[in-house]
This record gives sequence, C-alpha cells and structure tokens, in this order.
Amino acid sequence: MELLGIDIGGSGIKGAPVDVDRGVLTAERYKLPTPKPSVPEAVAEVVARIVRKFNWTGPVGCTFPAVIREGVAYSAANVDKSWIGCNGQRLFEEKTGCRVLLLNDADAAGIAEMEFGAGRDHSGVVFVLTFGTGIGSAIFVNRQLFPNTELGHMEVRGKDAEWRASAYAKERDGLSYKRWAVRVNEFLGRLEFLFSPDLFIIGGGISRDHAKFLHLLKTRAPVVPAQFFNQAGIVGAALAARALVSPPSASG
Repeated sequence: MELLGIDIGGSGIKGAPVDVDRGVLTAERYKLPTPKPSVPEAVAEVVARIVRKFNWTGPVGCTFPAVIREGVAYSAANVDKSWIGCNGQRLFEEKTGCRVLLLNDADAAGIAEMEFGAGRDHSGVVFVLTFGTGIGSAIFVNRQLFPNTELGHMEVRGKDAEWRASAYAKERDGLSYKRWAVRVNEFLGRLEFLFSPDLFIIGGGISRDHAKFLHLLKTRAPVVPAQFFNQAGIVGAALAARALVSPPSASG
C-alpha cells in the first residue's frame, strides 16, 4: 500500500509517496523551500503543491515541528508563532482535498526508525533524536510512542539545548565535530540522568556524517546512527497515516 508522506521543516518542505509495507519511497522526493514568513496559509499552499505534484487523492501523513494534539499545533519551533492554536490538520485537508494526519516531526522520524530502521529490533526505552535546525526527540517505551516530548527545549546552561547542540548551532558557532560533541554529550548526559534510556538513535541530516562524531559521544546506553537520515520524516508520516485507512470489513 502506498501513502503520501510530507515533512515540514524550518527551511524546507518535502514529500514523496511511500510503500508502507516496506518503508521505502516509491518516487523521488519533491522539496520546496519553507515560505518566509512561515504562516499557516503559506505553508498550507506548499503542502498542496506537493500533493498536486504527485496527483495524489488518498490519505496524507504530514509532520510539523510542534507539539500536535488532535491536529492542533500547541507550539511553534522554527516556524511562525501564528501556528500556535491553529488546526493545521483541518487547514491542510481544506487546501488539498485529502484526508490528513498531522503529527510531530520527530515522532514521525521515530516511527520510521522503530519500524524499519535502527530501532526495529529494540524494545525497552529508546530515544530517537534528530539534530537539524533544532533538536527533535521521540521516546518509545517497549515500542510504544510517548508523543510530543520536545526535549530539545530542555534547559542546558540557561538556554534551550538545541540552541547549543543542534546541527545548526554547530555551523553557526563554527564548531569542529570534537567541540560540538562536548555540547551533545552534555545534553545526552542530562537525558540519561533523567530517563535511563536503553538506546539512543541519532538522526537528522547530520547523521549522514556519523563516522565523524559518533565515537565522540560518551554515554552508558549504546548510541547508533539513524538509517533513514532525511527521509525519516516522510516515511514516518506515511506510516502514521495508515490510521486513516479503514481496515477491510470482515466477510462472512
């Protein structure tokens, strides 16, 4: 079965149809810049353009960098603050004419990694952390998602952890991988103290360079690279959208 996954980020919005039985894209992903300012109507129009690109009429899974409850955004990380209180799910449905399931972006990445990626053989307490413009987090306990954790906003040295340790912060401050890893270790150490996870999965675009920094991360729990890299949000959104597909009725 194919479903369309769309991943909304602070700098880009990308989508592709996904074979949800195998966790693979079935067409080349299509990416457009996130509009500036990233107000709801403008973002919704980009989502609609991606839907039209694939001539899509079925269910759509869509990520968003915010706390999402029943389709409503309750925060706005790296997007315009006018999103707070907006029912993005309903807005996207109106713009696209498709049924839409909206969820937190890191939760979607986590779903992909736990089903088909680095977490597929793991239970216990697993943290999926995405390092990009900010730091996204998804927590799984015995493979069940605890949604909307937003641990990148945990305070470290008086600032959000993502301000110090995101991939963007590495570039902004001109940090080597060694110096950046010091900041990441401080964040991971705080998470270990509070939650005692069994596994860390490190995702986001920077995970493509994991050979340059993974050995510098010092934690009690194993640390492994994500397998989906920047496709995680698209795949996870499509997997989540399976909830919109009614199971076939029992016959006889």
